[in-house]
Amino acid sequence: MKRRLLLREIYHLVTGDAEGRRLRGVDLLIDGNRIADIGRRLPRGDAEVIDASTKLVIPGLVNTHHHMYQTLQRAVRAVQNAKLFHWLAGLYPIWQHLTPDALRVSTQLACAELLKSGCTTTADHHYVFPQEHRARADLIRLQLDAARATGIRFCATRGSMSRGQSAGGLPPDALVEPEAEILDSCQRLIGAFHDPSPLAMQRVALAPCSPFSVTETLMRETAALARAHGVRLHTHLAETIDEQNYCLERHGCRPLALMEKLGWLGPDVWFAHGIHFDDDEIGRLADTGTGIAHCPSSNMRLGSGICRVNEMLERGIAVGLAVDGSASNDSSNMLGELRSCLLLHRVSGGPAAMTAERALHLATHGGARLLGWDEIGSIEPGMGADLVLVEMNRLDYAGALNDPLAAVILCGISHNVDTTIVNGEVVVREGRLVNIDEESLRDQANAQSRAMLEAAGHPVDWML
Repeated sequence: MKRRLLLREIYHLVTGDAEGRRLRGVDLLIDGNRIADIGRRLPRGDAEVIDASTKLVIPGLVNTHHHMYQTLQRAVRAVQNAKLFHWLAGLYPIWQHLTPDALRVSTQLACAELLKSGCTTTADHHYVFPQEHRARADLIRLQLDAARATGIRFCATRGSMSRGQSAGGLPPDALVEPEAEILDSCQRLIGAFHDPSPLAMQRVALAPCSPFSVTETLMRETAALARAHGVRLHTHLAETIDEQNYCLERHGCRPLALMEKLGWLGPDVWFAHGIHFDDDEIGRLADTGTGIAHCPSSNMRLGSGICRVNEMLERGIAVGLAVDGSASNDSSNMLGELRSCLLLHRVSGGPAAMTAERALHLATHGGARLLGWDEIGSIEPGMGADLVLVEMNRLDYAGALNDPLAAVILCGISHNVDTTIVNGEVVVREGRLVNIDEESLRDQANAQSRAMLEAAGHPVDWML
């Protein structure tokens, strides 16, 4: 029997539809994994009723770029003030100690934070495969299992690094993989786990890490493999000036020109960051339908720059929002990311440069467009039942009576939500995870983090 939910007398509903409608006092019926109806005094039937009379209801948020394993290396002292290349060089020695258990726990921790902050769909870009674990653990399969247990909608982007320091790359040789093994793993993952159906709970994309950690051959062959199987392509691009200089020195061209030469432009491609594009390159992104995952908190944290989001949107480029890795954010808080997005663009563009509505659009419709989930991202009959309820009757929203949507972006302290519904299932209820023991997860994460830090010679100043 299909599950039915009835949200009764919604205080404020932000539909995210093409007209930007907001509704008050309406009911919303979920039948199975889709929204069935929106209206006043809908019949209950056999549906579970959720009192929404003090709740803001918004579409589930979509996170388009993450590195979940990094939840175990937040605020590492040695790299707190480093730019990207030095930041990576300082963290690689810790990441060499990533174990299957650490990846499982870190994936669940990131998914838990995302769900509790209103995210219902996420991508994760995992590219760290320590040599000692490759033969005995399929790390992406492990991630998919861990994410499934939380109830989140999940796109595993199979990352890779094949150019180590001995070949002129940035990562240590101990963290790079043979290219034949990478491509074989990618093909097996697609066959086993990629679900192209409209409301799939798990999908796979292919994601070589960056221009400074993979070879041109791997980029070309990955693109060919992805297109042969109809899956999407993802990588970091144009994040820093250092990356730009690396490409000019090694390849004789800027990062986007390199991607074009390698067949990496098109509506099936989205790049993380996209900060350092010139006017012509923005035009090329628009002409080819290539998308961008905007990571405002991480870009501020590493001092990388500000993505030209509004200019991209004006040209019709698909732009989604992302938290990026928790070692450069240092959280997985999607509602918090909306606030960072709004404030960052007002710094560079003035007070009208980013509105609450536009930030929400990036984090819902924009993200769904990037990841290819066409039936999520708005609250309308027939769409997938991914919704978030935020309790407005609380201390940090007191006095914010004029605009509930702006209130949760601008006023929130924790940005935790009351209820998260994914694919018609309640996975956060009254602010608590339904499927995961939060205290046990916290303790496991601290234990795994401590083990990795100590193995790499980093002090642990406080013990739990």
